[in-house]
Amino acid sequence: MGISFDKAFGVFQYTMGIRNQRAEVLAGNLANADTPGFKARDLDFDIAFKNAAHVQMEEPSDMVVTNEKHMKHSAIEEDPELTMKYRMPYQADTGNGNTVEVSTERMKYLNNNLEYQATLQFLNGRIAKLKSALRAAM
Repeated sequence: MGISFDKAFGVFQYTMGIRNQRAEVLAGNLANADTPGFKARDLDFDIAFKNAAHVQMEEPSDMVVTNEKHMKHSAIEEDPELTMKYRMPYQADTGNGNTVEVSTERMKYLNNNLEYQATLQFLNGRIAKLKSALRAAM
């Protein structure tokens, strides 16, 4: 009897990857806080999560492409740029075109880190249950 990681870990394995990507984006925003013209971006977690859940639950259908301008379904899921959005700043333009608000970025980075840690604890709980089940089976 095989163990499927998708069934054992559910969506948590995908959530960890999304949280990790979001941390990189937010860290990039903080690193460019003084770069003129830099626009703050953020990863849309809901869209990324729905994409990951869709990939997990359904096999991609074979869509017929009748025109070269049609996008392939697989290209949408693989393109991380589609889940990235520019953030609307709360304050007026600083004059150099930079939209990074350091306090907002720090708060979002901290929140993302807390959610990452919570997801990690869920995964650790599932791994502990699997280890317990394997020991009981021996």
